[in-house]
Amino acid sequence: QVQLVESGGGLVQAGGSLRLSCAASGRTGSNYAMGWFRQAPGKEREFVAALRWSGGAIYHADSVKGRFTISRDNAKNTVYLQMNNLKPEDTAVYYCAATSTLASLTISFNYAYWGMGTQVTVSS
Repeated sequence: QVQLVESGGGLVQAGGSLRLSCAASGRTGSNYAMGWFRQAPGKEREFVAALRWSGGAIYHADSVKGRFTISRDNAKNTVYLQMNNLKPEDTAVYYCAATSTLASLTISFNYAYWGMGTQVTVSS
């Protein structure tokens, strides 16, 4: 089992920044990957960013490229999502997820473990 706890959400004005954190505990390892997804009211959950603990590939959705950056701190077993130049359309509940799959990291179905989510609200 893997437990994930997100933090760092809040209310920010357009153009502002937030940093989300996801602390992982339990049976994680170098073969795991971590992802961030978001879900706005009335919309489907969508991929934001992902990386593998072992290093190498890092992915960002086109809608956030150049504004959001995913990173990790292996010593703290924590993944971060730095969000800059936030826009009202970034408003959503942001979820952290973990998986040991070798399949695509951009598909939510491939993730076995999920956090409870943290609300991000961007005002115009």
